[in-house]
Amino acid sequence: MQLTFSNRLSAHPSLQNKKTPLPTQIYRLTRLFLHTVYGVAIAATILPRVTYLRRDRIIRRWSGQFLNILNIRVIIKGHAPDEQVRGTMFVANHISWIDIHALNSIHTVRFIAKSDIRSWPVFGWLMAQANTLFIERDKRQEANRMVSVATASLQAGDCLCYFPEGTTTDGNELRPFKGSLMQAAIDAGTDIRPFSIRYPNADGSANIAMAYHNDTTMWQSLRMILSQRHPVAELDFAMPIASSGHERRGLCLMARQSIAARLDLH
Repeated sequence: MQLTFSNRLSAHPSLQNKKTPLPTQIYRLTRLFLHTVYGVAIAATILPRVTYLRRDRIIRRWSGQFLNILNIRVIIKGHAPDEQVRGTMFVANHISWIDIHALNSIHTVRFIAKSDIRSWPVFGWLMAQANTLFIERDKRQEANRMVSVATASLQAGDCLCYFPEGTTTDGNELRPFKGSLMQAAIDAGTDIRPFSIRYPNADGSANIAMAYHNDTTMWQSLRMILSQRHPVAELDFAMPIASSGHERRGLCLMARQSIAARLDLH
């Protein structure tokens, strides 16, 4: 199955890598600023007062509008989750901060993210309001605590997502997975749902301008994204993997193999 989310007609592939005119970049940046202000207002006044289902729909719609402002077309492949999917742990490779909005535009989840993201201006606060679980990866005792928190969240019906690589890449490699949080899915007796994330150029190669990695700052990343005419994000969902009968290392290996096959990486 393949679905495409976009409010615009698909442009000819040869135009994908041409730069966006500066006035258009400024227009998009202005809209992005206003949309972020709108998001702050919604998060502060409405999200704390609505039902679980309504909250998810608000976040999903806001994320979709966010991507639309940046003119990012999201392509969905494979076994995409529907609104009824609950209590599942999504795992994926990690390339950009856009990954979060791309998944949230399809199915709202609670992300498990590094604690330093909480300090990001505005976006860190928004992620906290969206129930992101922050973890201090450098503290050994933090892993056990987070497994307990994630297990309780899954048992309560939340969908979680974490990136087992523990860092971002430019999309041309798949790093080893860290599997400690897989224990939460095992303890909760729930499935994991591996999916791959790609930002392809028209020729199928990795669009590294979409990557947020190494020493790239948030502002530099945003400028590179704004400069692109027709960026594409592709999410390819594998079949769910039952956690029962597996220990976390085996489950982690199965998830990585599933994602590697979709990315044609090893």
